[in-house]
Order: sequence, then C-alpha cells, then structure tokens
Amino acid sequence: MVVAQHLPYFDPRTLSKLEGLTLRARGTVEGAVTGAHRSPFHGFAAEFAEHREYAPGDDLRYVDWKVYGRSDRVFVKQFEEETNFACHVLLDASESMSFRSETAPLSKLEFAKHVAAAISYVVVKQQDAMGLITFDRKIEQFVRPGSQPAHWKQISHVLEQTTTRPKAESREPNAVLSTSESVLTKLAESLSKRGVVIVLSDLFAESDSLMRGLKRLRHRKHDLRVWQIVDPAEEDFPFDDPTLFHGLEGWADLSVEPRLLRTAYQREFVAHRESLRRQCRDVGIDFCVLRTDMPVELALRRSGFPA
Repeated sequence: MVVAQHLPYFDPRTLSKLEGLTLRARGTVEGAVTGAHRSPFHGFAAEFAEHREYAPGDDLRYVDWKVYGRSDRVFVKQFEEETNFACHVLLDASESMSFRSETAPLSKLEFAKHVAAAISYVVVKQQDAMGLITFDRKIEQFVRPGSQPAHWKQISHVLEQTTTRPKAESREPNAVLSTSESVLTKLAESLSKRGVVIVLSDLFAESDSLMRGLKRLRHRKHDLRVWQIVDPAEEDFPFDDPTLFHGLEGWADLSVEPRLLRTAYQREFVAHRESLRRQCRDVGIDFCVLRTDMPVELALRRSGFPA
C-alpha cells in the first residue's frame, strides 16, 4: 500500500486506522461470480485484463497454470470490469459544500474528499473497483472504476482539482435546488451496471426533488447509500450576536438576530433531515449523517464499513 501513502488525501496515519474495514454490497450486484458479493450473471467476460493472486474460494477453472509453471505462484485470470463489484462515490462540489465554521477543522467539501479517499483505499485494497464522480450543476469529473492500487493516483488527482464554484449572484435559488434531480437522473442513466453508489453531499436541496433523483438511482437496483455531510455549526447553530449570513447557491446575504431564529432554524433543519431519512428508508436507501468534526475512520465505521 506504499502507493497510497504518498498521495494527497491518503494520509498514512488515517489509512492505518482503516485496516480491517470492508465494504460489503447488500443484495445482488453485477461483478465476478467469485468472492464476497453475489452476481446475477454466470461466467467471465471475454476480454482478459490482468492477473491477481489466488484467494481461497476462487474458481480453479481460472487459474493460469502457465504462470504457475514459470513462477511457482498461483494466479487467477481477471477480465475487463471483473472485480467483485464496482463502488461509485458521487461527490457534491456545489457552493454550499465550501462552508466551514470557525471551529470546524475542515470545510464540508474537504471533509468529503477525505472520506472519498478513505472509501477508495478500503475498496481497492479488498480488490473491488472504485469510481469517483464529482458534480455541481452538472457532472464535472468522471473517474471510471478501477481495482489496482495505481488507481489511487488518478482519484487523488481529481480530488485535488475539485473545488466549489465562486459565488454567482445571477444564479436563481430555485434553479439550483432542482439541479440535484437532473444530475442524479443523468447519473442513473450513466451507471448501467448495478453496484454500490455512495452519495457525499450536504443535501441542501428541496427534499421531493432530491428524492426523485435518488429514486431513479435506486430503481436501477444500485445498493444506494446517502451520507449527509454537515458542519457542526449547521446542526448546533451556536450564534448569539447579530450576524450577517452570506448567501450561497444564489441566495442573498441576510442579517439576522440568531437568538430569535435558533429554535425555528433547528426545527426546520431536523425536519428536513428526518424527512430525507424516512423517505430513503422507505425505498431501501441507507442514510446517515456525518459531521465534519468527526475522524474519517469513525465516519466510515458509523456508515456501515464493518471490521
């Protein structure tokens, strides 16, 4: 795992805490017939891609005996797009993800980037494929799934390049709120093979529009997991003095008296989150909330990466 340890967002201290964690697909996914994940298909694709070392449980029909004769080591043939499953991380790079309160260690986007890197480390290390998609008003970057450690370099490069757009006064808030549905719909059409899809976003969008997009992904039979990224201040609202809040995503700046708004704000914040949680549960989508002040390894454990 030396390759990953010298790349941005792949901090060796964090990676060491991820040892032993795994990602398991729930239900049927499209991938290899061997391994820990069920596939709806039988047999291997025709196009050979690479070798990997034999693991207990692998089908002996795919052992490359010529390689064994030359090296006295047992390898099995892998074929194009044939890891156990493909995991796609959808990373929200919209303007609201740039928010970072005074006490938070990272902005929401930076925290999400570290989480995405941690997911890719775990997935590739267990010999599954990892893909990364960044989006704002449209799909920005699309890294196709790969299962080799060298793939971390490409993912790290894209994470470095990913930034939020500067504030655009001309953007209409209602148009921004509907963006998530159109992007998720397009992604549902693009990801043809069933696999694990993890959405990293603050979910600052109208819940019905957002759910229509998520349901399209779920309708394609993906194992869909939605991780809401929140800043501690967004949840706790620790403001007391009159404060000027800078509008994001096309909204105007607003000067308010926080003490008069705290109760109503927190009620609306929780109502939005719980509405999404309930609607996700009803259609079989896993939902969890990650605060940017929690360690990355704890975020993965809390989100269903068992040891």
